[in-house]
Amino acid sequence: MESFVLQDRLQHTLKRGDQESLHVCRIFRRFCGDTMLSCSLSLVQGRVSSVFNRPEYSLTTPFSRSVSSPVRSVPWTANPVQTRRPAAMANSVSSGTSVELAVPLTVEDEAATLIDFLSRREGALDDGLAVVLMHLQAACKRIAALLASPAALQVTSSMKSSIGATTAARDVPKPLDIVSNDIIKAALKRSGNVAALASEEEDSAVWFGDGQYVVVFDPLDGSRNIDASIPTGTIFGIYKSLPEAEGLPEEEKASRNVLQPGSKLLASGYSLYSSATMLCLTVGSGSHGFTLDTSFGEFVLTHPNLHIPKRGQIYSVNDARYYDWPAGLRRYIDDIRQGKGQYPKKYSARYICSLVADLHRTILYGGIAMNPRSHLRLVYEANPLSFLVEQAHGKGSDGKRRILDIQPTKLHERLPLFLGSPDDILELESYGDVQQLFNPGYEV
Repeated sequence: MESFVLQDRLQHTLKRGDQESLHVCRIFRRFCGDTMLSCSLSLVQGRVSSVFNRPEYSLTTPFSRSVSSPVRSVPWTANPVQTRRPAAMANSVSSGTSVELAVPLTVEDEAATLIDFLSRREGALDDGLAVVLMHLQAACKRIAALLASPAALQVTSSMKSSIGATTAARDVPKPLDIVSNDIIKAALKRSGNVAALASEEEDSAVWFGDGQYVVVFDPLDGSRNIDASIPTGTIFGIYKSLPEAEGLPEEEKASRNVLQPGSKLLASGYSLYSSATMLCLTVGSGSHGFTLDTSFGEFVLTHPNLHIPKRGQIYSVNDARYYDWPAGLRRYIDDIRQGKGQYPKKYSARYICSLVADLHRTILYGGIAMNPRSHLRLVYEANPLSFLVEQAHGKGSDGKRRILDIQPTKLHERLPLFLGSPDDILELESYGDVQQLFNPGYEV
């Protein structure tokens, strides 16, 4: 393949209409800077596949899986899994090889990738925000590759002795928390569009300088589960930087920017690292789920317009803490387990102890995921997830108030968190006393 400046090459190859093509080009140019990149492109009936030959923008773990259709005497049809994704998938292009398709594709039949999704929102989505999201998704791919590799255990064992003391307001970090934090932090800095960030792994807000956006994130939620191969996730939220903070000292300016209420979020999401890697995202116009297709290293839209059921039949909480709960919460759990609540059927318990995984199931099937004690962080866990849930027609509450209406007062502020189906959240709040104020301290 010949090498071209990425913008010029895409202008000649994208076949989705002039205005949309130019918008995609602008996003790619902002994403990559003005650097000359080698881009492996294959065009099959209007389909363009591109692979960045820079490790920070690509999924570096090699894949050899081939999904080419075997020779058959009857027309090829996709299996049930493939019908939810593009009609045919490409062979691995991680090494820059050309793309072969099992069956012909048309633009209409092809499932949208994340870049397609963002480019189709021209006018409603600022290019700079799209650039930040592209850098975040690239960082999530790198984390997914790391967690799926034997190197993850080596990192864990080699870094255990290097972890220092942390403040009481934060969990003691696992080594991969720090690695994931560094990956996301570096990606956001490279974007050139982030003024400040806040992370669970940072003692205070970090100021980058000129930029339009502020990003808050938990780089690796559920990291205690890594050694047992239980799902983990990355949580993030994006705000507009505050012009009124200009002129303040750098530390105060960074703090003011990251302590915005969740109602001001522009975008938020999570990446779930499990049997598949998923990216669930909202940019303020509904929530959407993307699945990482490892055959060509792109997030593909598989769950458009997520809509959490108005009521579910599953609750997710650590039942072992039952006797530490307030009376109202115990009554609520007793009632729904026995089918004596507002919904006549008995609820089932499902608990993974990984916030992203428990919430993802709740969004798909309905119900409620909760931690009634003041344990989860408002800034980079509760706010981004509540925004995503509300955009999926659910609710986020601390048991008394809407999460997005709460003004943060400090970076690592904790609170109870209840997320899920709107009718389930309203029923829970009607019991009144559902926040666990007594926290005896738990050792795991």
